[in-house]
Amino acid sequence: MAKSILHIDASARRATSVTRDLSQDVVARLDGDVVTRDLFDALPHIDESWIGANFTPEADRNDAQKELLALSDTLIAEVKAADVLVIGVPVYNFGIPTNLKAWVDMICRAGITFRYTEAGPEGLLTGKRAILVAATGGTPVGSEIDFATNYMRHILGFIGITDVQIVAADRLSVDAEGSIAEAKAQVAKLAA
Repeated sequence: MAKSILHIDASARRATSVTRDLSQDVVARLDGDVVTRDLFDALPHIDESWIGANFTPEADRNDAQKELLALSDTLIAEVKAADVLVIGVPVYNFGIPTNLKAWVDMICRAGITFRYTEAGPEGLLTGKRAILVAATGGTPVGSEIDFATNYMRHILGFIGITDVQIVAADRLSVDAEGSIAEAKAQVAKLAA
């Protein structure tokens, strides 16, 4: 049975993006039907009206509130339908880009993708795999100053996705050729 793959591109670059190129290599290695969500055209950020709509019980939402949450509902449906998420994670100033943070804010919704229990939060999107494709200028992926992949791993776990792999092209400003070669070797080792 073919897998469903959700491919998220978040780089502000189109033509020269390392995460776009490498995440496409990952997707090509996997066998499945692909849905691509390109965050180049930034998503709206949540605001007071969105939060109000989100915390209004679904049965009580008016048409304007339903419209405010429509994009979030679509993004969550894409994640729910996917067996594998391939997420390009360019690291800007030690963190994720704002367009990727807006996507995170849209998919993390209490009662839909996670819930709070007496034992703490419980992710509701279990049984999925995620592959983060990270590119950094100088930050070593997994280091104490890597707030991007550590954050993404935490967020994915928070919503129930705990099978997370990282393909890293880190320290591109130090050794771009070697870093990309190492990342391509990581891609080649990925199990379909």
